[in-house]
Amino acid sequence: MEKQPVRRPAHNAQGPAERAPDGRTERGRQTRQKIADALLALLDEGESQFPADRVAGRAGVSRRLVFHHFADMDQLVDTAITRRLEQLIAQIKPLPTDGPRTARVAALTEQRARILEWMTPARLAILRRDQPSERVEEATRQVQDFARGRLAEVFALELDRVPDERRADLLNGLDAATTWGAWYHLRSVGLDTEAARRAMDTTVHALLAATDPPAPAS
Repeated sequence: MEKQPVRRPAHNAQGPAERAPDGRTERGRQTRQKIADALLALLDEGESQFPADRVAGRAGVSRRLVFHHFADMDQLVDTAITRRLEQLIAQIKPLPTDGPRTARVAALTEQRARILEWMTPARLAILRRDQPSERVEEATRQVQDFARGRLAEVFALELDRVPDERRADLLNGLDAATTWGAWYHLRSVGLDTEAARRAMDTTVHALLAATDPPAPAS
C-alpha cells in the first residue's frame, strides 16, 4: 500500500498577521495617549500655546511621530481636552443621597470644588478656541448632563417637596451655582479654593432652604 504523506497541521498564515495589527493598534493607542497626556501636562502648568516640538519633547517622542498620529495640532488639542473631560467623569465618586442635608451639601461641594479647580486649565483652553470641535462639545454636554443628574439624586429629598415647575427652577439654580462658570467667577474675584467652596456651600444651602416647610407661628 502506498504510504500516504503525513499531513501536518497547517499553520494559519493569517494568524500572526491578524495578531500583529492588534499589537500595533495598542501601541499606537498608547502613543496617542502619551502625546495627549503630554499636552495636558503643559496645560496644567499654565501653557496656552502648544508647539509640536514641546509636546513631542514632553512625551518623549519625535515631532514626526506626533504628526503621524494626529493630522494637526488642532486635532491633538481636541483629543487631549476630550480625554480630560472623560477623566473628570472617572473621578466622580458616589455621593450620599440621604441623611442630613448638611452632610450631603458638604460632600457635594467638596467634590465639585476639587474637580472644578482641576478642570480649569482645560475649560480655559476650550474658551480660547474659536470653534470647539463637535467631539469636544459633545463631551462637554455629557459632563454637564451627568453633573446635573447627580444634583437631582443627591437632593431628591428636597426637590420632591416642591411642585414640578418649581422643582425645575430649583434644579436650574443648583446647577448654575455648582458648575465651572460659577466656580471660575469665585476664583477670579480673588477667593482661594476654600473660600470659594464655602461660598458654593452657602449658596446651595440657601437654595435648598426654599423647600423647607414654613416654621409654625409662635
